[in-house]
Parts: sequence; structure tokens; C-alpha cells
Amino acid sequence: RIMRPDDANIAGNVHGGTILKMIEEAGAIISTRHCNSQEGEACVAALARVERTDFLSPMCIGEVANVSAEITYTSRHSVEVQVNVMSENILTGAKKLTNKATLWYVPLSLKNVNKVLEVPPIQYARKEQEDEGKKRYEEQKLDRLETKQRNGDVMLPVINPEPHTVGYSQSSLIHLVGPSDCTLLGFVHGGVTMKLMDEVAGIVAARHCKTNIVTASVDAINFHEKIKKGCVITVSGRMTFTSNKSMEIEVFVDADPFVDEPRERYRAVSAFFTYVSLSKEGKPLPVPQLLTETEDEKRRFEEGKGRYLQTKAKRQAQMQQAAQ
Repeated sequence: RIMRPDDANIAGNVHGGTILKMIEEAGAIISTRHCNSQEGEACVAALARVERTDFLSPMCIGEVANVSAEITYTSRHSVEVQVNVMSENILTGAKKLTNKATLWYVPLSLKNVNKVLEVPPIQYARKEQEDEGKKRYEEQKLDRLETKQRNGDVMLPVINPEPHTVGYSQSSLIHLVGPSDCTLLGFVHGGVTMKLMDEVAGIVAARHCKTNIVTASVDAINFHEKIKKGCVITVSGRMTFTSNKSMEIEVFVDADPFVDEPRERYRAVSAFFTYVSLSKEGKPLPVPQLLTETEDEKRRFEEGKGRYLQTKAKRQAQMQQAAQ
């Protein structure tokens, strides 16, 4: 579809959350189709996880986004979907790859939303493809478990914070989940949640550096629990790390059952977003150094630095392989 002004920021760059929402919609369509391709209970595929995705090139107002999806692996109860996003300048015909993403879905029964159904297997062209897919499946399963175990953290307001501190830029958004946010099962679309998360992360980044900012990448997004229609969700974001030209922002989503639910607030989604600061000409700008004050902030900064260096090393290794 064509990118409109309400899809973009004030500088004309399409929001990362808009692109993530389109990616998730494509993944949900293809995985739901596949899971209903054989006789049995009708189901809807629910998003469980999005692997790290890089925003390879910015997309602008007036360009057309072409989103394509392919199922690349199936386990007994999950589907791996690979999604590519191309942007097209319809005036010149020029096309470029903007995003490549890997998503995991699980099929939930329409009769019983707590029942996960079995997934029809796919045919692999080579045995190696199945082996590689199984390896990816085991890795993401382990990472989801580790992420869930460290999800008890909360974000508290700071009185009169100093510029460039964590408290100065941290932000929250409160949203009542309505019918238009939800799937046929009455739970929030993963794409809706990711769009809100990107919105909050963008506010944090803009507050920190006071310039035009764009999403550079998103680390794995883990959907720990479903969010039901009628819940009030709080999307919270805070700066965790800055390099010379990038900012890492931790974003988590907490859900408060609001209607006919005795349950207490729970952590539903978590992820790390990376942003870059751009000049009016679209060139990268230096990012102000994050000022850490508490021991927890210093610990999170060092953890973010570790993720940054690990990602940088992987990117350099990939470039070396491509050059060979």
C-alpha cells in the first residue's frame, strides 16, 4: 500500500511501527491460512515472537510498500514466517529492500483460545532446510524463556530529572484495548502492540536528542502472554544505552484486566529498539551520551553495550563473508 502522511513522522520518514504492523499482518495471514489448510478445528495464528529486524533503508511518504511472506519452518505447534518489505518509488520505478523479518506464530483454537492446535507440516526442498529451521526453533525457544525470567522490572517516575538522564526521556502511553485492536479471538493483534511500542520508543529517542529520529533496528520482541479486549495496557520506554550514533531503548507492555477480570497486572511484551538521529539532510548525527545515575541504570547500560558490540561484530562478520 502507499505510504500516507499519517504513516510518517514530521520529517516524512515512515514510522518503524507502521512497517512492523504491516509485517505482522502479512505473517498472520499466511500462517492462519496454512494452519487451516487441513481438516480440523478452525484456528487463528497468534504472534509469539519477532526475531531481530534491521531497518535497512528509510521509507518515505508517497512510496509504495510491497510486503511478501513465506513459511520457512513448522514445528508441532508453531510456524516460522519470513517477511520481506520492498519500497517502490512509483514515479521512477526504483525499488529497494527496507526490511527482512522472521516471525513465529502459534495456532489458537476458535472454540478454546487457551488451546494450541497442531500445525500441518510443510515440505522442504532439502533436509538441511529442516535441520536449520529446527535449530532456529530451539534457539528462539530458549531465548523466550530467558527473557521471561528477567521481566519483573518496573519504571518509576523521576521528579525534575536532568537532561540526558534516563528519567528525563522515559515515557509511557496508556491505551484501552478496543475491538478494532483485536483478532477474531478477542486478543490484541501483535502488529498493533508493536506500533504502540515503536511510538513510545520514538518519543524517548526524540526527547533525548531533540532531533529527527528513525528506527534502525528492533531486537527480538517476545509476546509472553495474550492481551484481551477491554484490558488497559501501559507501554513504557526508557533509554538503556547510547553509542556515538545510536540509542537503545527498552520497551515493555504491561496489561491491566479492566472488565470482569480479577487478575492483577502482568508483563505481556518486551523488546529493545535502536534509533539513530538524523539531520535535515537525512545524515546521521552524533547522539548525546546517556548519563547514568543509579546502579541499575549503570548495569543496564553495560548490558546494552554488550548487545551493541555483539551486533556490531556480527554485522562485520557478515560483511566479510559477503566480500569473499
